[in-house]
Amino acid sequence: MLGAQINPLIAFCPNNNEVHIYKMLEGKWEKIHVLHKHDQLVSGIDWSRRTDQIVTVSHDRNSYVWSQEASEWVPTLVILRLNRAALCVQWSPKENKFAVGSGAKTVCICYYEQENNWWVSKIIRKRHDSSVTSIAWHPNNILLATTSTDGKCRVFSTFIKGVDTKHTSSGSDSKFGELKALISFILQRIVLYLFTYLIVSVTLFAVQQIMQLDLSRSWTFGIRWSPSGNTLAYAGHDSMIYFVDEIGPSPSAQSVAFRDLPLRDVLFLSERMVIGVGYDCNPMVFAADERGLWSFLRFLDERKQTSNAKYGSQLSGTFGKLYGQSKSGSNEANESSRTRAHDNCITSVVPLKKTRDATVTTFTTAGSNTFQHLMDGKVVTWDLQQQQDLMEYLQG
Repeated sequence: MLGAQINPLIAFCPNNNEVHIYKMLEGKWEKIHVLHKHDQLVSGIDWSRRTDQIVTVSHDRNSYVWSQEASEWVPTLVILRLNRAALCVQWSPKENKFAVGSGAKTVCICYYEQENNWWVSKIIRKRHDSSVTSIAWHPNNILLATTSTDGKCRVFSTFIKGVDTKHTSSGSDSKFGELKALISFILQRIVLYLFTYLIVSVTLFAVQQIMQLDLSRSWTFGIRWSPSGNTLAYAGHDSMIYFVDEIGPSPSAQSVAFRDLPLRDVLFLSERMVIGVGYDCNPMVFAADERGLWSFLRFLDERKQTSNAKYGSQLSGTFGKLYGQSKSGSNEANESSRTRAHDNCITSVVPLKKTRDATVTTFTTAGSNTFQHLMDGKVVTWDLQQQQDLMEYLQG
């Protein structure tokens, strides 16, 4: 299950080729729409808050932008030109374009052409060595960060003439001044492209890889920018989470290892706090101290365990989580494991409520329902205002 939410509506895919839209009516969630246009599994959904449009991508290699007309949602096909499955999608902060990651080792930057009345895409090619697992837009609407199963994290400039303005391309933070130094290099590449590629559009698409990080030795997932855009966080399949500052030629990075199962997605709640979700079925809280050093703080869904419960070794417990079984020999421990909000892997975390300074106080998590013996299929809302020990990291 994956989804996008705009209060009081929620859109999600129930692990098939449909998108269901629910609305809160009299304290209960009621299904009001079913979007069915894709032929295979829907792998990505994002809902724009300004234009009220939903973008979906699927393993059928297609993407649709859904607009509500009267009481119906009308799809518009997006030309992706992919030969492999589309895996993830996200609107840019200004919602004038969106990015699609794919199994074809490419990223599509899609935007709307008023003249032709359709959605088109420009493709970032030959930059990734494997599937693109997640994408994240920088607040300046130009920089795009990606993770991949090749173990690398990359940051690109995706300026499109006629779509982006010169003001946004330069960025508002001095840490991204490296873009100015790259202008001459981009112009040289454009001249080269004139001789090597056929020009089929007058739109200028200046793609430049700003940075590549080789911190992880495994697949990488779940990348996000901090509210200010000064810090980048992403997760590795080796039970590591990485924090990167000073984006540019000489970035500074921190690697935080934890003894629990790997993460699948991350979310900045503030400049000093990150939520990580994944195979432990329980959101993890990471926080930075006054010196900017990140560390694991605690599980968000903490539960009290009885003192007489007999637990196996840490290794057997980890394998128990992987196989969906409890390795403890106590019924009380089994009952405790069932009191968690999620029973299966948490695949996504989405912000629900933000303050004026972009701090997230309420968010939702969606659980996987891939395996029949461990069905979860839940969307859980978390309100951090009830977590008093975490408020200092939200306010800092």
